[in-house]
Amino acid sequence: MAEIVKVYKQVVPPSRFIGIKYFNKDRVNGNFGSKWEDWFKNQRFEKLEVLLSDEFKKTYDDVEAYIGLMRYKEDEEFEYWIGMFLPLDVSVPEGFEYVDFPASNLGVCYVKGFEYEIYCQEEECAKILMEQGYEIVRDEKGSIWFFERYGCPRFTTPDNEGKIILDICHFIK
Repeated sequence: MAEIVKVYKQVVPPSRFIGIKYFNKDRVNGNFGSKWEDWFKNQRFEKLEVLLSDEFKKTYDDVEAYIGLMRYKEDEEFEYWIGMFLPLDVSVPEGFEYVDFPASNLGVCYVKGFEYEIYCQEEECAKILMEQGYEIVRDEKGSIWFFERYGCPRFTTPDNEGKIILDICHFIK
């Protein structure tokens, strides 16, 4: 069973999330794994990685990670974006969309387990963050944004038990 092995607050600068937005109708077998496969097959991350400036790379740990960004608002369609956080002033490549975020605090949870068990832990992470006194924030339209962060080597290199770590991040006060 997956377990949350670390919880902390991280401060991040203003940024532009650039990616492609998907909806529930885009799920295959209940998830967005096929969309991630498509991203790697079509080398979409390479088009975004070149937009990372050396200066921006120094702003916080895991700034170069790939992201599964989610937007939830009751009575609205769930959004799942694949992409990266980049400097606020970069131009958006053709075929991509973007969302700008102000300087923010993140509540970060490290979810450790076998790959098949670490996903869909966003609610559990939010619960633990709130238990620790953090408040999940909504944007000006009342939406909650949160994301999966695929930090290397935590996610890409299993430990001696074959377990990896997926970061689940919520925007907090």
